[in-house]
Amino acid sequence: MPGLQLGLGLWQSSYKGIERSWLRWYDANGNWVPTPVEQENQQVDRLAAKVEKLAAKLRELGIDLNQL
Repeated sequence: MPGLQLGLGLWQSSYKGIERSWLRWYDANGNWVPTPVEQENQQVDRLAAKVEKLAAKLRELGIDLNQL
């Protein structure tokens, strides 16, 4: 679907214990469009990285996070 810059392809994975090829959307660059669960996981990963960066900065400033 060039107008939407989306395509539909076969993606090999397991879902609810069933291993097989599934239909899945991909973008104009050929990247799979993340599912809602994948989007949540990506957000959690981004937030965890920010927390770790902040914690490292606090340690660098001599702040003991275990004392907070």
